Amino acid sequence: MTELRKRMIECLQLRGLSERTQEAYVRAVRQLSEHYHKSPALITEDELRQYFLYLKNVKHHSRPTMTIAICGIKFFFQRTLQKQWTTFNLVRPAPEHKLPVILSREEVHQILGCLRLPGYRVCLTTIYSCGLRLQEGTNLRLADIDSARMMIHVRHGKGAKDRYVPLPERTLQLLRQYWATHHNPVLLFPTAGRVPVDLAKSTEPMSRCSVQDAFRAALKQSGNHKRASVHTLRHSWATHLLEAGVNLRLIQEWLGHSSPATTSVYTHLTVKAEQLGAAAINQLMRDL
Repeated sequence: MTELRKRMIECLQLRGLSERTQEAYVRAVRQLSEHYHKSPALITEDELRQYFLYLKNVKHHSRPTMTIAICGIKFFFQRTLQKQWTTFNLVRPAPEHKLPVILSREEVHQILGCLRLPGYRVCLTTIYSCGLRLQEGTNLRLADIDSARMMIHVRHGKGAKDRYVPLPERTLQLLRQYWATHHNPVLLFPTAGRVPVDLAKSTEPMSRCSVQDAFRAALKQSGNHKRASVHTLRHSWATHLLEAGVNLRLIQEWLGHSSPATTSVYTHLTVKAEQLGAAAINQLMRDL
């Protein structure tokens, strides 16, 4: 590890950013360095400006990818190198107003039914039935399951926030059945790793990439052509709860959203909302 990278990581740690954010920011600076084939400390402001234009106009990075690149590089130059360049006042990720892909309950059932390996099937079922993010699901520990209160304690979620989410009885049964196959004393979804080890002795959770790959394979096998990912299960869970009449404020707490505006997007995705809207429009026409 170079002294420069070490200094950046120390700055990130002092700022209190999560390990995943640290990795993403360091990767963004490394990619900048590789683009110009030199130390990022030697890159000029004009070169940096051209790099951002390259990401936008040539690479056509999505808004989330562009945001990570901007934030990571900006942090490095402003915090680590103490360079307050005007370019950072100009560059902004392009605004997006996309609605997330939503799977119906039947589609979720079909996809989960195509998962043959128990570990992936139980992990993805838990992610859907509890509205978890991918990492929150794979990192679940025995200590996070409160069977007396039928809740899951989600630790260090996005923004380093903890929260509780309801645990369905059927999901608890699946978790118990799967845990009985490996008896790991800490992890619910341990991995054997590249060098296979006994799951009972594993100290690493199931890899996020392998769970994502398993979901994509099941999606394809189910014959579903939607552009869905593991995170789509979380979006679908929130939408299905709204359709069932669950209060939006409660869903916001379970999702761990800081702002109700973030959660309110699901009101545009429910079948019930569409049906009510269509009925209202038809009534307007009848009143003419």
